[in-house]
Amino acid sequence: MGDSKNWSNFAAKQPLTMEQKFGKNSIDIEALREFCEREGKEVTYRKGDQLEREGDPARWFGFVTEGCFKYVTYGISDDREHITWFSFEGEIVADYPNCLDSHPAQTTIEAMVPTRVLRVSGEQLTDYFRQDAEKMKLRSIIAEHVLRQRNQSYLDLHRATARERYELLLQRCPGIVEHLALQDLASFLCITPNYLQDCYPLQFIDTDEVKANIKKNPMLSLVAVSDDIRNCNQSLCIQLMINV
Repeated sequence: MGDSKNWSNFAAKQPLTMEQKFGKNSIDIEALREFCEREGKEVTYRKGDQLEREGDPARWFGFVTEGCFKYVTYGISDDREHITWFSFEGEIVADYPNCLDSHPAQTTIEAMVPTRVLRVSGEQLTDYFRQDAEKMKLRSIIAEHVLRQRNQSYLDLHRATARERYELLLQRCPGIVEHLALQDLASFLCITPNYLQDCYPLQFIDTDEVKANIKKNPMLSLVAVSDDIRNCNQSLCIQLMINV
């Protein structure tokens, strides 16, 4: 429950999400949310629970009301985990459009913290789209939105540095790095954990002991405080502090 409360505190302060901004332009996101509230149900996912599993039939469409999901795929040759996207509070979560017709999910969608979702099945959503021409148009608009997101993410991978991609992530959800493991953050930035550890100073928070050590030496590395970490009973959060 502590993770959930902490998440809500900073999620309430975050700027408009990509979905909310998009909604003001051309998509009636509230109509979809109301449909999920009316026809679906609120489901709670524990940390590590999966909304979808890569390769299995995709089934669900929903809105995150609390918490966060990460989108994970796996390397072809080494089966290594790669994080490709996040869905934060107030945003859509789905393997779209695969969920509409139960096509195999292209990614695993996993709760990063205790997370709540207003959820409907892909079949329910398809029936909703079929009600009239206006709702059918909404189906293609959502697909275009998802395509724009993925295209922007692909372009950012080529035109933005790891630091710039980190800052773009913070624009979507300030404080997200406090809930990301080192390897998860490195995966999303498309760099190795060792590179992240070696090239960027890391600051540990949430324990007085580690704070005191960092205050004495602000440039302490992950290795330098490893003994402190092993001796701490509290869970540690890592905040990436990238300096030019």
